[in-house]
Amino acid sequence: MSEHPVATAQQHAHELAALELTAHPTVTEAYRQVAARWLDRAEPSEVMRECFDWAFREVMFSATIWSSNQDPLRPKVSCITRLAHTVEGHQIPGSRWGIDNPDSIYRVIPISGEERYRITGRVGANRMTENYFTLWDDKMGTVDVLNGRTMEVDSDGSFTITVDSSAADGRPNHVQSAPEANEFYIRDVMLDWALDDPNHFTIERLGGEAATPPRTIDEQAQLTADYMAHFADFTRRMSRGTYRMPANHFALAWSADHTGALRNQVYVGGRFELADDEAFVVTVSDGGAEYFTVPLSNIWGTTMDIVDRTASLNKAQSAANPDGTYTYVVSSTDPGVHNWVDTCGLDEGILTLRMAEFPESGPRQDLAASGEVVKLDQLDSVLPEGTVFADAEARAAQLATRRAGYLRRLPEVSV
Repeated sequence: MSEHPVATAQQHAHELAALELTAHPTVTEAYRQVAARWLDRAEPSEVMRECFDWAFREVMFSATIWSSNQDPLRPKVSCITRLAHTVEGHQIPGSRWGIDNPDSIYRVIPISGEERYRITGRVGANRMTENYFTLWDDKMGTVDVLNGRTMEVDSDGSFTITVDSSAADGRPNHVQSAPEANEFYIRDVMLDWALDDPNHFTIERLGGEAATPPRTIDEQAQLTADYMAHFADFTRRMSRGTYRMPANHFALAWSADHTGALRNQVYVGGRFELADDEAFVVTVSDGGAEYFTVPLSNIWGTTMDIVDRTASLNKAQSAANPDGTYTYVVSSTDPGVHNWVDTCGLDEGILTLRMAEFPESGPRQDLAASGEVVKLDQLDSVLPEGTVFADAEARAAQLATRRAGYLRRLPEVSV
């Protein structure tokens, strides 16, 4: 396992094959139809329309990547949410979608409840605060889940995960599948981008020869077209739900074992609408969570510039207030504070805070998130005592650290 944990030879081959698939007539026609339908139904504002073309390209390429690894008899590990990069001279599009978490490396493995599998791998030297192997059904409902943070590993960091329909019967790191089992959805969450190490792992189906042949290219193209339509509809429904909420307001919700939500995680959803001279000041009390993040996205379900701008901040990247809470300033203009969430030119957008890894007894009662809109020239009047400010030099250092940390998971792009 000397190769990169994410940028593997298998991942690159998968990306190149997906890129070739985008030229198939069925896929190109679906691209055209889905784009027209989504734009018509979304009725985007001018600022959202301006970011549609690049965001749509990413959502559709994620659908292509994901749909191309749906054979449980020939399973692969594929990373389905990455930024644009180059492989063998070919420009691979980004593949963000579904209001992605900039801290997460998302990987999928197709599974059949009738088959047996073995996942072998190795954790990094700096083990992650949050890491889950979630076995889904075809509606993104949880069948079983393994906590990668607490799973048993050998002295060298290696591990083996068994997957089948039998009970563990003493086997460590066992995931019990079921007839409805469809796919592993694996989240490696990078809290400290500069230090945390994602897992290395591979998948092996146990047993005899595959009973059915692989899909033909035409069959795969049709499946990809179906995924493209689904991804657009799924994202449109999420955005529509958020936009039914009042602007500059938060709603606190527990996670559930369906539609992709992670068990035992808390979500805080909201949206912002700001004038050029305004900021949305957000205060977070994490309730004892070891991990939380404050990302923003557009209505197409993609985050913005997460490498060279602070379009998201997590707990490790943020400066705490003296009382242990965190205050963020969401604005298009740099307010000169360390905890600036840069809207990247958006005057509206979606904020989806995620909190996880609470104490065993659960979140403390102080778990909360609130926000208020203020004029930028009145910002000092609402910032708490002890706010950490950032001048031009400090901001440049923050961004340089951010870029170098992120590119540890994207080695195809030079620092």
